[in-house]
Amino acid sequence: MKGTRDHILITGGAGFVGSNLAHALLRDGERVIVADNFSRDGVRLNAQWLRGQHGDRVRIEQVDVCDADRIGALVRQSKQVFHLAAQVAVTTSLDDPRTDLQTNILGTFNVLEAARAMDDSPPVLFTSTNKVYGGMDDVKVELAGDAYRYADRRAGVGEDARLDFHSPYGCSKGAADQYVHDYARIYGLRTVVFRMSCIYGTRQFGTEDQGWVAHFGRALFGREPITIYGDGCQVRDILWIDDLVEAMRLAMGRIDTVAGQVFNVGGGAANAVTVRGVIDRLIEITGRSVPVRMAEWRPGDQRIYVSDNAKLERVLGWKPRTSWKAGLENLVDWLREADLMSPVPSLAAEADEALLAQAAAVP
Repeated sequence: MKGTRDHILITGGAGFVGSNLAHALLRDGERVIVADNFSRDGVRLNAQWLRGQHGDRVRIEQVDVCDADRIGALVRQSKQVFHLAAQVAVTTSLDDPRTDLQTNILGTFNVLEAARAMDDSPPVLFTSTNKVYGGMDDVKVELAGDAYRYADRRAGVGEDARLDFHSPYGCSKGAADQYVHDYARIYGLRTVVFRMSCIYGTRQFGTEDQGWVAHFGRALFGREPITIYGDGCQVRDILWIDDLVEAMRLAMGRIDTVAGQVFNVGGGAANAVTVRGVIDRLIEITGRSVPVRMAEWRPGDQRIYVSDNAKLERVLGWKPRTSWKAGLENLVDWLREADLMSPVPSLAAEADEALLAQAAAVP
């Protein structure tokens, strides 16, 4: 069976991170299965783009991770699994916690169980989130000018920080995070967890709820008002997508070294910037300005979150290469090139039956 498994499976593979990862793997000659339920805006466009770039070497499967039989069949055909599929927005989890739970916990459980049932199980990389640390109310912060900072001047948050799931989204991703970690310890699966910070870049169809950096860029182009939840002084360590993809591939390439481990992955202190700072930089690059409105803080929103990437750098020699200022320039270039200079449309309804019809039936 091992010799016939020549594909890499990416669940959520038509999403922002998944499509960039798939493109990098396909460009280097790999064969990739993109599994996605096509529920999010923009994913059909990403799938079309992958098909146009790579033809039959990318296999598109419309499947939900909650479908254990379908997902199991795909895992059994794969030599590696990048499990990215998830419900990704705190606000959506507040409105519909059941679907959030089913997607993030049961979906992850289905992937793990499929791998556990195999004699020669594929390694699994799981994308978690910094939200597993909750609001970090136990960490003292202070407002220094127009930006929050850690009162103890720490470089960032390490993997030993206290877990404090906050919001249904934090609970579901945190539970999945722990399942993935424990399946390595209990069952010997080769799994690794990436607790990601704010990722941004090309192929990102951002909204207020998720993908806020791209959302701000599109709002400026479309001359739509921007809403800041909080005071705009909150700090995030934004990470350019290509740097994340490099880290993911390094981890999978050295899975025997990193199996069973958890890594925080973000832009780090060098790429820590306020929400207002991101908006100001985008205004500078685009030459456009829109009204900026203020709204109440959202549940579990951290005043500051900066990843301490020291463990990932020590183990894999990885560090971000793209500065946040250069990354925002790259993002704006892509928005122009992709002609996404208008308000975010509802793209999920733009079905491409020809694209989905080509998806091979899963045995």
